Amino acid sequence: MSAQDFEKEYKKEFEEKEDLKIDEMQKTNKGRIFEEAAGGRIVLCGANAYEQKYYFNPLFKEIPESIKKELNIISVLFTQEAGGIFTIVFEEDGNISIETNADEEDITYDEITAGLLVGEVRRKRQDLFEALGLYYRIYVLHENPADILDES
Repeated sequence: MSAQDFEKEYKKEFEEKEDLKIDEMQKTNKGRIFEEAAGGRIVLCGANAYEQKYYFNPLFKEIPESIKKELNIISVLFTQEAGGIFTIVFEEDGNISIETNADEEDITYDEITAGLLVGEVRRKRQDLFEALGLYYRIYVLHENPADILDES
C-alpha cells in the first residue's frame, strides 16, 4: 500500500468519525511506529502516551464500530494509567498479544503497574480477544471456519 493510499484510507476511516476521540488522545496515521515495534506482526491498534495519539489499523475497518470504540477505550485508558506505548498485535497464528513498553528516559513508567494492567485487560476482555482472533483467522488468514470449530 502506497503512502497516498494509506492516507486516503486513514481519512475515510477516522476524519469522518470524531466520536472515537477520547480526552486528549488523537487518532494518528503514524502506524509505522507501531508496525516497526511489532516486528513484522500485524498491529490492530495502539496508543502512545508520549505523543497522546491513538492508532487503529485501517486494514481492519470492517470490524464493527462498537468493537473499535472498545479497543480505543482500552488503549487510551491503559496509557493514561500506566504511560508508555500500548499495542494490541495479531501474531502469525491469529492469537492476540498485548504489549506495553516505554522510553528508557521515562521515569514515570511503572513496569509492575503496566504488567498488572495487561493481566487485568486480558481477564476482563477475554471474550473480545478470542472473537478478534477468530475474525483474524477467518478473514485475514482465510482459514476454514469449520476447521476452527473442530479445534474447539
